Amino acid sequence: MSSDDAVEARGVQSNPVETPGGPAMAHRPRSVFGWLTRIRELNILIALVLLCALLAFLSPVFFTANNLLGVARAFSLTAIAAIGQTMVIITGGIDLSAGSIIGLSSLSTGLLLVAGWPSVPAILAGLAVGTAFGACNGLLITRLGLPPFIATLGTLSIGRGLIYVITQGYPVTAPRDPLLLQIGQGYLGQVPMPVIIMIVVTIVATIFLSRSTLGRYIYAVGGNEEAARLAGINVNRVKMFVYTTSGFLASISGIILLSRLVSAQPTAGLGQELPVIAASIIGGTSLVGGEGTALGAVLGAAIVGVLENGIVLLGINTYAQQVVTGAAILLAVGLDIWRKRRARRVA
Repeated sequence: MSSDDAVEARGVQSNPVETPGGPAMAHRPRSVFGWLTRIRELNILIALVLLCALLAFLSPVFFTANNLLGVARAFSLTAIAAIGQTMVIITGGIDLSAGSIIGLSSLSTGLLLVAGWPSVPAILAGLAVGTAFGACNGLLITRLGLPPFIATLGTLSIGRGLIYVITQGYPVTAPRDPLLLQIGQGYLGQVPMPVIIMIVVTIVATIFLSRSTLGRYIYAVGGNEEAARLAGINVNRVKMFVYTTSGFLASISGIILLSRLVSAQPTAGLGQELPVIAASIIGGTSLVGGEGTALGAVLGAAIVGVLENGIVLLGINTYAQQVVTGAAILLAVGLDIWRKRRARRVA
């Protein structure tokens, strides 16, 4: 170990809970409501508000209660999966299998309900399938040493292939179970249940990332993996956790999707990786790791959802959605790179 590494290790080990990742931890939110003082989230929120104001001006239908709640219900599936994706990207990884996990967990629950399983065991089994796929991603990366891109690309193909093999291309219509219907189609007052689930997941993830030791370790691994390892952090265990969590949260989106459609479609979740990753990146998560928040992921998903809704309301060709999403990703990443270069010049 060089003298510089030794100094860095001693500095980190002196207070491993407070600053396990060194300078990277300066970007960690300090409290549940710490986003109020974080310029990045404020910028994203301002962009969302301006976008909503523009669409309200162009289309009077946009600012109706039914449309806004419909938009929130639509992007809640993306937001929930994007929170798990954000944890993965914070560690410097990527999860391309989110769409396949959404489809596979939806299909698993649907098949078990058709087979006569009660709703609760069937839903738990669907969640277990998605969580297991996420854990497989973690094992491939931590045990076999595969790059995250390759490992999750492989499981993406495996999961989608399993869906097609099992369904033979035909949808599986689930029984109209009251509990299942409540998850995706129910309301709490005037608020759709998927939005309530998204809010709960966001609050829990924000508290976890900002308050727990493991949450701080996630930022530390992404900020400086070697320094985190020298500080005594089990890097592989942290990576296993984030990939497993990503699979679990994607499976929640899959169950909600099944509830909304009352059918497990072979194409469920197909291509959903792009909106999930886009929501995380647009929400301020840095692709190099060490930065990102659950709230940012939700705001990013909201921007993607509002853009898609605006395209429909304004009568623009729906194929333009992917063009707009891709442009938003390039803009977000470009701004992130510009911000980092400017910070280095100032320093």
